[in-house]
Amino acid sequence: METLNRMTTWIRTQSWRTWLLVIVVFALGYLLAGGPGDGQAMKHDGSAGQAETSGHWTCSMHPQVNLPESGQCPICFMDLIPKETGLGDAGDLDLKMSPSAVALAGITTSAIKRGPAEYEVRLSGKLSYAETRIKRISAWVPGRLERLFVDYTGTRVQAGEHLFEIYSPELFAAQEELIQARRQLNSTGSGPDLTRRTFEATLAAAREKLRLLGLSQDQIEMIETRDKASANLTVYSPISGIVIEKSAFEGNYVKTGSQVYTIVDLAELWLTLDAYESDLAWLHPGQKVLFEAEAVPGERYEGVVAFIDPILDEHTRTVKVRANIPNTKGALKPGMFVRATVTSRLKADGKVLSDALAGKWVGPMHPAIVKNEPGNCDICGMPLVTAESLDLVRTGEDQTDPLLVPVSAVLRTGERSIVYVQSPAEEELEFQLREVILGPRAGDHYLVLSGLDEGERVVTHGSFKIDSAMQIAAKPSMMNPDGGLSSTGHEHHDHGASMQERVQEREQSLDTPTEFLKTLDPIYLHYFELQENLAEDGFRQARKAANRLASSVEKAEVPVSMASAAANRWTELQKALQTELEHVEHWVDLEAARKDFERISDLILFLERQFGHTGDLTAYEVFCPMAFENKGASWLQTSRTVSNPYFGASMLRCGEIRQEFASLGE
Repeated sequence: METLNRMTTWIRTQSWRTWLLVIVVFALGYLLAGGPGDGQAMKHDGSAGQAETSGHWTCSMHPQVNLPESGQCPICFMDLIPKETGLGDAGDLDLKMSPSAVALAGITTSAIKRGPAEYEVRLSGKLSYAETRIKRISAWVPGRLERLFVDYTGTRVQAGEHLFEIYSPELFAAQEELIQARRQLNSTGSGPDLTRRTFEATLAAAREKLRLLGLSQDQIEMIETRDKASANLTVYSPISGIVIEKSAFEGNYVKTGSQVYTIVDLAELWLTLDAYESDLAWLHPGQKVLFEAEAVPGERYEGVVAFIDPILDEHTRTVKVRANIPNTKGALKPGMFVRATVTSRLKADGKVLSDALAGKWVGPMHPAIVKNEPGNCDICGMPLVTAESLDLVRTGEDQTDPLLVPVSAVLRTGERSIVYVQSPAEEELEFQLREVILGPRAGDHYLVLSGLDEGERVVTHGSFKIDSAMQIAAKPSMMNPDGGLSSTGHEHHDHGASMQERVQEREQSLDTPTEFLKTLDPIYLHYFELQENLAEDGFRQARKAANRLASSVEKAEVPVSMASAAANRWTELQKALQTELEHVEHWVDLEAARKDFERISDLILFLERQFGHTGDLTAYEVFCPMAFENKGASWLQTSRTVSNPYFGASMLRCGEIRQEFASLGE
């Protein structure tokens, strides 16, 4: 204390010159030490040189954050620090993360490898008559129907059995001509050859006339043995089958060509299946079709794809695929609904491997006619041609198995398909955005046509989290292809701010009009409906909810007042949702629905984080670590009580709430 008093007394006694000298000495020392910039540089790189700053701000805990001004980290809310260049930052398409950050984000990867691209195409359809086996029985001569032996539809008839009796003056006269011609020939005895030849020609003409009037050879021979013509003539069935239509009644007068019956042979049926556009890459004539009919439980039948309609139905967006089905036992009936499967395999060249008809001879107009040797078609008589000439055989030019990438690794927006590839690193893991070209979907995988090499590792879980980090880092991403700094609307939320302030802040940062946010309400509504239906194991209800969700996504339009950055982001997200919802029509059971629901949920979570929701509901992000063989999966729901859509009643309460999303108000 005494020392301090002495120093104070000395300072008071000094002149202004002494004070000036002290200030100059301190200033020189400050400049020689390098100023505060040097201390900051030492703090970052341990050197005495001054660091070069980029003009952006980042987070010491989350280096992927890259913002144009100071503030708080949008992830951990720590104060941001100036971002420096030349410190090993990843490239424009790359993102570096520490192993602990990767583990915390739940990011998993798998290696790209080759394998058999087998896919079981599941189709539904209906059995129908084979058009080639339908015969119409018509009157060959005008007359009156005296008797109908087959007097109701559904009657089974055999070839040669009687159908009806008809009285016809024209037919009666033709019979008399035949009888008289036979009598004249018999009366000539051993007469002149010219006369006999004339009577033989007359008899032959009378026989031919009756044949052209529809009489069989046995009937004509019987008439020749009679002394007088019969008033009524019996007409017999030319084929075996079922009478499916009776067009006349006893006593009706008919004209030449009037239809009396329609008979169909049910020994062969047609199975007509509806194939969606995405299924066509897997279908090819000659493939085996396995199917079951609900009316015949426990029995499996098979047929062969004989025809694929070249025209797409614009209303249903399906193509008719026909298979010829043998039905010698008669257990199958036209009109039955069936569920069928076609197992296909693609080679690396993307062609369906279908060599069942290799070396066979096929009818050019009737491909169902298949023979081992050349000849003529049994139906039309045309010469058979090789199956190879009709492109009915595909052996696969490239016999290697194709590259396959898991479906969960691909982010699709309808026009673009991207994956995040993990690059090997010693300390930090680096993830690179890669645009790829994909082939058809084979179950849980896509065929890779270009963009990936065998052995590379791709992110299979957590892609959307990386994509969000890429956006925050102002780098190209799925939702922001061109990159650049753009606000997400979540950077600087004050958790103590009022609801009105939060809404105003969101609108200012994203320039998102309230009218657009309200158009998202039906999307959330139908998504929550889908989630609840899956949790209740309601497959049919889930399909209906998914179709309503698809319709809501399609109807959500961007208002004119919406900023271009937000509009572009919604457009990309809308395309991605539409791409995922295209598979709803392929859902055949809860397992298929739940697999696609994971992808849909990732996109809806992305939608919530980007734009939020209005109304009076609070949304909760729930995570189940046991879903999909312990890979884990998330979803959104409106209740704090867990309702697991991936397990349903078997593990309904499996999951934990990860995050809460409050409403932005009305």
